[in-house]
Amino acid sequence: MREGGRVAYHAGMTQNLLGGPPPTHLPDVPEASRLLADGADPYEVAAKFPAFPTVWAELAERAFAKGSVIECYAYARTGYHRGLDALRRSGWKGHGPIPWSHEPNRGFLRALAALGRAAAAIGEDEEAQRCRTFLRDSSEEAAEALS
Repeated sequence: MREGGRVAYHAGMTQNLLGGPPPTHLPDVPEASRLLADGADPYEVAAKFPAFPTVWAELAERAFAKGSVIECYAYARTGYHRGLDALRRSGWKGHGPIPWSHEPNRGFLRALAALGRAAAAIGEDEEAQRCRTFLRDSSEEAAEALS
């Protein structure tokens, strides 16, 4: 399987054929993931696990779906920044692949996509474009899945 110049071997292991940085894999937060999967209120999950980007992405997507664009923007921006913090702790140096195929990365990628949608909706075109570019550069698969 190929994604952005990388070839997958097995169990999430990849080799970057372009000589860039290796993929970054965020750690899982099993209790928070389980709570969301079991239908817990995302507000309660966010209060208990404020560093968990997935819960902020969930809140952002729900806000956007009900037409609350500014609320979406705020939740997405929080998830984006909490995700950046987690990426840096995981060795990310500001660029390189963040694979969609690694489930714990999806919260950050969803928050990034939601931030781009909300920015576009309020006319913040440069931010929206920056988010689209960052998403595609991080994971073409995520950009396709979230478009």
